[in-house]
Amino acid sequence: MALPIQILIALALAAIAGSLAGTTGQVLGVPALAIFDFIGTLFLNALKMIVIPLVVSAIILGVSNIGGQGGFGRLGVRTLSYYIATGLIAVVIGLSLVNLIKPGVSDNPPPQLEANPQITMAVEGRGAGDIVEIFLRMVPENIFVAAVEMQMLGLIFFSILFGFFLTKVKGPARETMQNFWQGLFDVMMLITQWVMKFAPYGVFGLVAASVARSGFDQFGSLAWFFITVVLALAFHFVVVMSLILRYVGGIKSPWQHYRAMAPALLTAFSTSSSASTLPVTLANVEQRAGVSNRISSFVLPLGATVNMNGTALFECVAVLFIAQLFGVELTFGQQVLVVFLALATSIGVAGIPSASLVAISVILLAVGLPLEALGLLLVVDRLLDMMRTSVNIFSDSVGAVVLARLDGEKVTYPISGN
Repeated sequence: MALPIQILIALALAAIAGSLAGTTGQVLGVPALAIFDFIGTLFLNALKMIVIPLVVSAIILGVSNIGGQGGFGRLGVRTLSYYIATGLIAVVIGLSLVNLIKPGVSDNPPPQLEANPQITMAVEGRGAGDIVEIFLRMVPENIFVAAVEMQMLGLIFFSILFGFFLTKVKGPARETMQNFWQGLFDVMMLITQWVMKFAPYGVFGLVAASVARSGFDQFGSLAWFFITVVLALAFHFVVVMSLILRYVGGIKSPWQHYRAMAPALLTAFSTSSSASTLPVTLANVEQRAGVSNRISSFVLPLGATVNMNGTALFECVAVLFIAQLFGVELTFGQQVLVVFLALATSIGVAGIPSASLVAISVILLAVGLPLEALGLLLVVDRLLDMMRTSVNIFSDSVGAVVLARLDGEKVTYPISGN
């Protein structure tokens, strides 16, 4: 049975078990709530265990592979600039809407998610109070202490630097280092896949505990969270991408591109995987949009790895939503930190199973928010994953068209209407 189906079943069972048990129910003399908490905490601890080696190895590999393939040439610089710019636009849209709609703010928050002075102090202590503090925290005094204390901002910045300068090393030493990081990443991928097999149990524990404590009060906020993410994704997909096609790519009728990419969009929506959709994306961009293989074969595979507009948008909205649930107001500087981390983690975690779950964990740890609310997000994650994957691959395809035009190619859309 597919993992998303297992998670949906676990969610249904958790809702039933939590509502039946409440805060007083027992199983063989043991409080049911304690059992739910144990299962959920065990799963969250497993996620925390894999975060640092997984993210560090993924980012180092992602950056070093780009440079190792000559990706820092003119086309590479333009491609990365496009991906960073569109990613930044996406997260700004998400942040704007979540601050406007405030889906996590409620007059009657669930008891376990009410404003907590300890959580507020942790956020103030670990979050960046201003822009200067962000830059100070980017350079840790001791990288090993940063790892032990899970200071993700410094670790991510160090990983980007390490990956970049690894491309400058000559001879067998470079190959040895790349093999080491590749081996570490491969092992961590296997561990991640193994941990995610237990996701249904973890989700059961987290959601059952939440329902047992507060019933279904929190799901009203979740509906507003869903609406916020959908509106943000739709705005980026329809408005921003059309404007880029029209005014940067010089495409007079952006609708041609939407029609040309229809098969890839349907594939992305059904598979929720940019990597699995890549062959269809390549075929559509080359055959239906008329972009050369020289451009598409570089831009699209790279985009499937580092260009996650929809995912970065979702991560930012999710983190602010969780902060609102806990009654914590993130400062402007802290929100800038969230933006940076969302963009940085997208460099390497794109190919990781449940990449958004891992990335959101990184950001929550960085700003000092607890991970308990992750189980709540999984209620709507499957459908949102389908939507954000479609946005991800569409942004890749728009990038291919724009970069082809900037390189002097004529994009003709020979069969965009078929």
